Amino acid sequence: MKIYNTLTKSKQEFVPLEPGKVKMYVCGPTVYNLIHIGNARPMIVFDTVRRYMEYRGYEVNYVSNFTDVDDKIIKKAIEEGVEASVISERYIAECKKDMEAMNVRPATTHPLATQEICGMLDMIGDLIEKGYAYPAADGTVYFRTRKFKEYGKLSHKNLDDLQGGNRSLLVSGEDQKEDALDFVLWKPKKDGEPYWESPWCNGRPGWHIECSVMSKKYLGDEIDIHAGGEDLVFPHHENEIAQSEAANGVQFAKYWMHNAFLNIDNKKMSKSAGNFFTVRDIAEKYDLQVLRFFMLSAHYRSPLNFSADLMEAAKNGLERIVTCAEKLNSYLTNDNLYTDKEKQLLVEAQKYNERYNEAMDDDFNTADAISVIFELVKFINTNTDENSSKEFVESLLKQLTTLADICGLILERKEEMLDQEIEDMITARQAARKEKNFKLADEIRDTLLQKGIILEDTREGVKWKRA
Repeated sequence: MKIYNTLTKSKQEFVPLEPGKVKMYVCGPTVYNLIHIGNARPMIVFDTVRRYMEYRGYEVNYVSNFTDVDDKIIKKAIEEGVEASVISERYIAECKKDMEAMNVRPATTHPLATQEICGMLDMIGDLIEKGYAYPAADGTVYFRTRKFKEYGKLSHKNLDDLQGGNRSLLVSGEDQKEDALDFVLWKPKKDGEPYWESPWCNGRPGWHIECSVMSKKYLGDEIDIHAGGEDLVFPHHENEIAQSEAANGVQFAKYWMHNAFLNIDNKKMSKSAGNFFTVRDIAEKYDLQVLRFFMLSAHYRSPLNFSADLMEAAKNGLERIVTCAEKLNSYLTNDNLYTDKEKQLLVEAQKYNERYNEAMDDDFNTADAISVIFELVKFINTNTDENSSKEFVESLLKQLTTLADICGLILERKEEMLDQEIEDMITARQAARKEKNFKLADEIRDTLLQKGIILEDTREGVKWKRA
């Protein structure tokens, strides 16, 4: 199995730190709003990496955080007149619903930044003691970037170039820094912001230190894979390396994986351009299995263009696979004899597994892996009918289901709900809300969402539509 390592800019054979085990850290979202489809790409991609590694027999310790203290969270909290924790808890819950709808498995651990402050204070204190960090007069603690001699090894940026030509990348407050390139580990609180006590000032952590600490706590000083979007390479992941390796004295991560950007109709996604889509927006038009299939139809390191035409193509492609599985299920009642010809065909079918593994072993090439699934579908459609034996059909169905499951694709069609069933559940939800049983009301709404029914609470009452 080979992985493209951003650190070395080359594909490298994957050799875990511990035989049979994988320690993997994936940077999660900052939870101040519903997740957008750009957030969805790394979630789907690295969930698939994890699934494939488990399929190949590895025990994967998969850690993905939620950044639950941040300027954007604080801003939204102030706007709504609530505590920052109210915002973060709300959108963590909503994010988990979207992840489930995309068939993204929960991480082994989902740490929250706010619950790991003690570890951050310890690491910052350690960095100060070792001379890699220093407190300024106002209590801000900075990392001495130049002291870490390998700074820039991930992003392949030169420190002097950063100093001279990329001042927009630097952190403000340069007047109290020893060097303009030094970055923040801890910063003083502002009025109305959440804060924690520290030896330097009442304040909160910088963004970068959070992941270093959470990775160390749940995976150890050294990990196998650190992953995230390519926008995190610099400065976030570069700073993580500097902090972690300065504090721990060992290599932080052996392999760095980064997915490429997602564009909308060949343009960068942004609210100002009017081409910003949340996962919920997509769920109103498509089953989120279609979104997952679409995301995996290109190699994760290739830029991916989102458009209505490409989503329709993904929908049709997924339908072909689901229909094939549906057809096989309809043949399972057969009691015909298992023939020698069928035995030979199953031997032939194994070549698709081999080619699928070859594609995934080559830096998780899901695009080629899905092409192999399509070839298997063609093989199944050509060689099975209502006269096929149960043994033959079961084997092919298991093969198809296994390969699809690695990609997180569910081959069971959702049951269509009748309009009256929906109306009855909405009535039950309204009754639960009236009784202030909000837990039950939310459960009913989530059940309907899973079945492809989207509810809208309006002034005129509850309206619903099919996804």
